[in-house]
Amino acid sequence: MKMNEIPTIDRPREKLIHYGPEKLSNSELLAILLRSGKKGENVVELANKILKNFSAESIPNLTFAELKKYPGLGPAKACEIVACFELGKRLLKNKKAELYLRPEDIFAEMKDIRTHKKEHFVVFYLDSRNQEIKREIISIGSLNASLVHPREVFEPAVKHTAAHLIIAHNHPSGDPNPSTEDLHLTRRLTEAGKIMGIEILDHVIVARDRYLSFKEKGLL
Repeated sequence: MKMNEIPTIDRPREKLIHYGPEKLSNSELLAILLRSGKKGENVVELANKILKNFSAESIPNLTFAELKKYPGLGPAKACEIVACFELGKRLLKNKKAELYLRPEDIFAEMKDIRTHKKEHFVVFYLDSRNQEIKREIISIGSLNASLVHPREVFEPAVKHTAAHLIIAHNHPSGDPNPSTEDLHLTRRLTEAGKIMGIEILDHVIVARDRYLSFKEKGLL
């Protein structure tokens, strides 16, 4: 099938634009790099064959010479693939996948916020192995239902396909004990998480030199 015969929304570029790169298969992502197929094969079919021939694991380490030999991959396509993976390796070289299992880990990660004079509400979006996908500051100011709405917390979770969350905020007063509003907000977000199928693992309140974990205190 020619690419112009495939419904627009099912073409790799359009799928990426509308649904994000995580929704594309390996062959569709590779097809975007290749841009065009060869005679008798559309670009997705060509990408499929390349992946079957080399395997997804080996492609990032293939040389220009190895790729150029494959039928349908000329110098230009081979260069683009090699350049893409080399750039990825360089950018990710020093990136560490942080694993969050203890409230001490969150306390350490909140070092940039612990001494702020305003409350900062932070969410750690985690994968199924409790490794950080992304950290986001959701609100700044005294916590209340209008500032921290479940929608603001869970929309990024869906976007980043997070499996778990850890929520955290600082207490400028230096006392990490939860307020009535902290308890109410935690219950509200926990219930929303159950509906969404995204578990809140803990709520950690931090101060300058100490913290309180809702999980450790049996409050979650």
